[in-house]
Amino acid sequence: MFLNILKGFIIGICASAPIGPIAILVIQTTLNKGHRAGFVTGMGACLVDTLFAVIAIFALAVAQRLMDEHRELILVIGGLIVAVLGWRMCAADPLRRLKAGKTATGISIKDFIQSVLMGLSNPGAIFVIFALFAFFGIGPAENNDWRVAPIIVSVSVGSAVYWFLVTALLAHFRKKFKLRTIIWINRIAGAAIVVLGLALLGEGLFRVLFQGYPLI
Repeated sequence: MFLNILKGFIIGICASAPIGPIAILVIQTTLNKGHRAGFVTGMGACLVDTLFAVIAIFALAVAQRLMDEHRELILVIGGLIVAVLGWRMCAADPLRRLKAGKTATGISIKDFIQSVLMGLSNPGAIFVIFALFAFFGIGPAENNDWRVAPIIVSVSVGSAVYWFLVTALLAHFRKKFKLRTIIWINRIAGAAIVVLGLALLGEGLFRVLFQGYPLI
């Protein structure tokens, strides 16, 4: 069991490590608002990873079937959500609070919710979790086998530790960035997420329009 718990911890780290929409969001939030806000945003990703870990252990077959049957709809809706969130990031003014005489270090529940929505709308994330569980040899469990609960917790802890360390490192170098640099980082990060969202949307529409797959 200890070995599986260790594997779960590593899975949590590996699932968080790839540079994707959530990672870009965490970077942007940390540079704009500081360590605590960035970590809270990362915890949104941690919650999504934990949910996907539960699905991977208890409902892998069902989840795979649903995603195969509704892949195009997931791509279209997910792509739209990611693109809209990216556009909001790109258009936001990270210095607005400073101009109003307020600090930009507060924790906002919006950051957490935005991270959760972005994670849930990214179909690639759950496939990463599935692949990691398969790679480390952790298979599906029986529906009432809660002996796997420590594995799920270890996945969550691994993800949380990763985001804590990443946001702490980013916050350490945050003071070295000029305000104008932060604005451009904000815009570039938002634009990158918009591109990722449009890519997901484009793939879904291509499959529907040119390959004959039904949307629903």
